[in-house]
Amino acid sequence: MLSALIVFTVLGLVFGAILGFAAVQFKVQGDPMVDKIDAILPQTQCGQCGYPGCRPYATAIAKDEADINRCPPGGETAMVALADLLGKEAKPLTAEAEKAKVKTYVVIDEEVCIGCTKCLQACPVDAIIGAAKQMHTVVKDLCTGCNLCIEPCPVDCIYIRDHVTTIETWKWPLPNVIEYREAS
Repeated sequence: MLSALIVFTVLGLVFGAILGFAAVQFKVQGDPMVDKIDAILPQTQCGQCGYPGCRPYATAIAKDEADINRCPPGGETAMVALADLLGKEAKPLTAEAEKAKVKTYVVIDEEVCIGCTKCLQACPVDAIIGAAKQMHTVVKDLCTGCNLCIEPCPVDCIYIRDHVTTIETWKWPLPNVIEYREAS
């Protein structure tokens, strides 16, 4: 019994040392420019730029394969910051990005929802709450309006709504001090 314990301990130490050496020796270096570009992007992973997420879009920008003006959630602020970082001229958002710039969110018709969880899996920002075989709902303030949850829904119970800012729904710059809630 003691000899088996010693053998497994020695094997664990040897394999641990080999894995540690391999991790240091074969470490893949990332592109620091991609990291800087990715830090500017809003990290919504919505795909509205034509790429599956912010990191692939940042990689395409770094390789000069994509323009800096394709991110609707980041809008003009992110585009200007990218232009400053890369030394490029700031451009207006593309037509698709400008169209998507209108702030939207989705709502789920809770009476029709069958609780399949396909919308939960598709949401990149976890704005949908629910459980299997239970109704789901959307947290409006978390929804980025990427609309990725609409297509997988088998019962078509997800609808797009525009954010309408009124005096009642407008929030102060410091929402922890005073919080206005939308009247239902």
